[in-house]
Amino acid sequence: MATKVYESVELELLDGTVVNIKPLNLKNLRELMKEWSKAQEATSEDGFLDVLINCTQIAFKQYNPSLAGDRDALENALDIQTMYKILEVAAEIKLNDPNLVAMAQELVGTN
Repeated sequence: MATKVYESVELELLDGTVVNIKPLNLKNLRELMKEWSKAQEATSEDGFLDVLINCTQIAFKQYNPSLAGDRDALENALDIQTMYKILEVAAEIKLNDPNLVAMAQELVGTN
């Protein structure tokens, strides 16, 4: 019997689409991590949100290629908490981590 070593989550998006989210394969993970590295360069909330959406769009190449190819449809299908969960499962990016939130608030306070 095979042992599964990863989390798999079924999520319903705002448009009713149901997707099964699991860790990304290495090819997509590499592409997502390159995009995620741009988060440090974001100078506004809008810029940071663009990075998050780009990362989610990359993840959807594996989960739902038709949504990955239509950014407007993807943005209309997502809310922020669902996007956070997708990135957490896909690439272990934990945006709801209290330490990360505190660090972000500290950075915003210094600018």
